[in-house]
Amino acid sequence: MASLNVSSLGEYIREQRRSAQYSLRQLAEAAGVSNPYLSQIERGLRKPSAEILQQIAKALRISAETLYVQAGILEERPAGGADLRAAIFADAAISEQQKQALLAVYEAFVTENLERKI
Repeated sequence: MASLNVSSLGEYIREQRRSAQYSLRQLAEAAGVSNPYLSQIERGLRKPSAEILQQIAKALRISAETLYVQAGILEERPAGGADLRAAIFADAAISEQQKQALLAVYEAFVTENLERKI
């Protein structure tokens, strides 16, 4: 398992936030963390837990696994999870709320399995 690179993780989160056109305050609110805490993560001063990374990923609408890989918590693996997420987002037969519910369940399983490995 790779070591945690807090600085590059923070830079990655900042890039994703800017790409999503969120202000720091908006992302903090959407992720359920304080504005100063998120700022410290982005500047590489704080090491977020897997749970916090999951909350940030959900707010950014990216895979928590992506952040886990960036953080060095998880080894990169084939894109099976990414394919699943893409299929859920592309499915016109379910509502946006249903898509979010499916992704939340999937992310919960991934996080649970990750925490068992740590």
